[in-house]
Amino acid sequence: MKTASLKIQINTLPKNLRQEVADFVAFLKSKANPNSQLKEREFGYAKGKITISEDFDEPLDEFKNYA
Repeated sequence: MKTASLKIQINTLPKNLRQEVADFVAFLKSKANPNSQLKEREFGYAKGKITISEDFDEPLDEFKNYA
């Protein structure tokens, strides 16, 4: 099928089906080159973004009756 013919076929589809075609094309691209979307992770990238309170391991007040 020629490119122009394919474009005409796609353009005659309803909008929701054109979106499905676009999603399928993205899927096929990722399938053809699966490593293109993966980034190498940087060690320590989230350091300092997450904190845990000092009393994290302390029992909760709601459970003091069970101790």
